[in-house]
Amino acid sequence: MPYHLAVDIGASSGRCAAGWLKDGKFHTEEVHRFPNSIVNRNGSLCWNLETLFNEIVTGLRKCHENGKTPQSIGIDTWAVDFVLLDENGAKLGDSISYRDKRTHSCDADVYKIISETELYNRTGIQKQLFNTIFQLRAVQRDNPTLLERARHFLMLPDYLHYKLCGIFSNEYTNATSTGLVNALKRDWDFEIINALNFPARIFKPLTKPATILGSLSHEIQKAVGFNCNVIAPVTHDTPSAIMAVPTQGAIYISSGTWSLMGIETDSPNCSEQARKLNFTNEGGFNNYCFRKNIMGLWLIQETKRELNCDLSFSELCSMAENENISSIINANDSRFFSPESMITEIRSACKETGQEIPVTPGQFAKVIYSSLAKCYAETVKEIEILADRNFDIIHIVGGGANADYLNRLIMEATGKTIRTNPVEAAIIGNISAQMIACGEIKNLQEVRSYIKEYKHGF
Repeated sequence: MPYHLAVDIGASSGRCAAGWLKDGKFHTEEVHRFPNSIVNRNGSLCWNLETLFNEIVTGLRKCHENGKTPQSIGIDTWAVDFVLLDENGAKLGDSISYRDKRTHSCDADVYKIISETELYNRTGIQKQLFNTIFQLRAVQRDNPTLLERARHFLMLPDYLHYKLCGIFSNEYTNATSTGLVNALKRDWDFEIINALNFPARIFKPLTKPATILGSLSHEIQKAVGFNCNVIAPVTHDTPSAIMAVPTQGAIYISSGTWSLMGIETDSPNCSEQARKLNFTNEGGFNNYCFRKNIMGLWLIQETKRELNCDLSFSELCSMAENENISSIINANDSRFFSPESMITEIRSACKETGQEIPVTPGQFAKVIYSSLAKCYAETVKEIEILADRNFDIIHIVGGGANADYLNRLIMEATGKTIRTNPVEAAIIGNISAQMIACGEIKNLQEVRSYIKEYKHGF
């Protein structure tokens, strides 16, 4: 039977998983897991892409050694971050993380040329200071020679695919997060690109998800011991995860470091009301992911790291359930985006609003989970206003699907039925797109019929 290898890389870890269909059921098996983290390089917060690529090669080799030689491989990651390459395909500069502070004030620079309202009307992308459009403005301001020398612009999964097969491509779903793609035309908006004086030559024709890019380079074939196709799946991990939501007509939460909450739509909503509520219209698999970014489990991840305790997230959930503290913070406040100390910011936020200040790990967890649930409830109301309809069900995918206490808080805060779905949803979406490219599955509807019978080896 044909196997496929999905590589799903998040901000804190990556994993390689083989996937296949057998007896009318969808199966996956993790073959390799590895850490990922931001490193401080020359005063900037950067990703170590070379290390990540070596881990991908290790995953390919392990998959082969485990007797599941893949027919194809596809990579998904977070959005907005990118690399620039010169005419020889060599990387220019460091791959700087969206959590770096270089984009401060870049929004004002961009809005002098194209207004915030017009930009949203054309792209449908919510304003976030780390959006690619603002990162490119930072490069233009701080290191203009990089853009002058650049011949290729690649989002991170595009770059990793290029390293595997030597093909330059800009996959559609991840490209939409840049703030440079026209939402209606589903293509680069070169009027915006030219107005901002970004070099148009670096933006290649957009590649649809489930496109076979090519085969492994000879060098990689030699390193792993076989050849296979390199496929661009849905390379942005959020819409990849949404492919694993088995029912349309419901609200979803892709719950991980970020919480991405929204609905699937057939057309973008670039209205002024949607802009003011800070919703985004990112590309999905043959549709749009109309959603809102919420700070998510980053809050508890950073708090746990700072506490330097041996407690698991499950144990923190249990401790939170037994705490009486009722303090609530604005979970989506920018102060929590990249603080020097998450604990200090949470305490300060509670003190400033005259609420009880958390002290113990359980109290911090209670404040965070309660605050997230409140934020989700507010977002549900906004979605229903913008969609002009009510929803009965919230599907939760990703790591947060395991947080039973948080899920109960969400149910209580929203009054909706909560259904948890596969934790490794992005991997399932990734493998599904590869199977569609290879003709094993017809479409998204068929993918979702297999999800109901999903079996995994995690």
